Amino acid sequence: MAYTETTTTGYGTRVGNSFKAIGSGFILFVLGTALLWWNEGRAVKTEKMLDEAGSAYVEMENPNKKDASLEGELICGTALATTEDSLSDAQFGIGAKAIALRRTVEYYQWVEHSQTKKEDKLGGKEVTTTTYTYSKRWVSSPVQSSQFHDPAYQNKNTVLTTVEEAEQYAENVTFGAYKLPESLIHSISSREGMELAISEELLTQFDKATQAAYERFYGVQKGTQQPAQQPVQQQAIPDSVKALLPDSVKAALDSLQAVNDSINRQMENANNKKDLEYIHQAGNVLYFGRVPGAPEVGDVRVTFEKVVPAKVTVMAVVDGDTFKPFKAKNGKRFETLVMGKKSGDEIIDAAKETNNIILWVLRIIGIMMVIGGLKGIFGFIETILKVVPFVAGIFGWGVGLVCTVIGIAWSLIVIAIAWLFYRPLLGISLLVLAGFLVWVFAFKGKDKLKELASKAQKKQAAPAPVAE
Repeated sequence: MAYTETTTTGYGTRVGNSFKAIGSGFILFVLGTALLWWNEGRAVKTEKMLDEAGSAYVEMENPNKKDASLEGELICGTALATTEDSLSDAQFGIGAKAIALRRTVEYYQWVEHSQTKKEDKLGGKEVTTTTYTYSKRWVSSPVQSSQFHDPAYQNKNTVLTTVEEAEQYAENVTFGAYKLPESLIHSISSREGMELAISEELLTQFDKATQAAYERFYGVQKGTQQPAQQPVQQQAIPDSVKALLPDSVKAALDSLQAVNDSINRQMENANNKKDLEYIHQAGNVLYFGRVPGAPEVGDVRVTFEKVVPAKVTVMAVVDGDTFKPFKAKNGKRFETLVMGKKSGDEIIDAAKETNNIILWVLRIIGIMMVIGGLKGIFGFIETILKVVPFVAGIFGWGVGLVCTVIGIAWSLIVIAIAWLFYRPLLGISLLVLAGFLVWVFAFKGKDKLKELASKAQKKQAAPAPVAE
């Protein structure tokens, strides 16, 4: 059930807050401008570096044999990344020969969601209505339910145990006859589930501690362990009777007996295996809770993964028996490891595409920051008029439109000036576009306003119709 809170903010407080927002709006405007400038320079430098790398790299034909002629060269080669290092997770007593081990943790918790609606009232007051709803979800960290707004959901969260996430890497990972540096090792993503071989003694300790935590929160529960399954007993057919049966029936009976014996052996193995009530293993997941298929608040699941040897492609500079980043003339550095076999051109093209995506994402963020900053600076004008919400709404729409147009124009000017240092032709084009936007808004918009005002005056001056 939803829980609602309503607060009212007075006109004077709103006006005061709007003036305070001028400072934060100015800061946001400056940060957005700085982000746009930095982003353009970053993108151009990165593209130039990738162009330089694309024309400088050589193919490493056989990474399994060191080649002195490749010393100091930017190479692109494909080989198996592997290791002889053994890694272990001491807390759970498991380990494997792997490039990396990773432990991730999830908690089943109540999560709070909020939806806010604001309404202006005549006289300048603002009524804020916030609706809170709650749902159970798997999350990466425990949720403090004591901070929930609905008293009915406060302190409804618990955890049966807390486990830290962990990740460790092998120190010695080879790439043919070479050794991979740590920065490239972290790029290997050939993960797969890790077989769990946790000792029965440790599982029993976990089970007792989890049971104690469960009973502290939920109270003592009746055991849910199922009684051991009994072997299926099949009535034996006397040999004298069996001899009278057709051969097809005898074969069917023998087959049925074999299936029965197999089922009994499986049941016997299952009964001999210790079944814990609060700890469950399924594949590479260790589950803390009563029923994994029906989670309760407080349940915890820990997932174990390992990074196994895999074929990878490296583009970096050969440095003895290892690798180091390529340094371009403009100071930008580049090294990469991708999964599978790739050509140097494919890697460079993918890096350029990524650079372009980052460029546009940061451009959009920067423009939104600039517009948001301008709205924060001039928002006090709309707030002052909030005594009459209808008038403030119209004026606020106008302020928002002006801030948007000016923000986009300003952003284009910043981007154009930044590009003038690197791409003069494109920079000039952007300046022309920004100037056109300003001209349209400043002159055409002004003419439109005069036209609307003239029509309004004519309408007022027109004689009223005379009633017959």
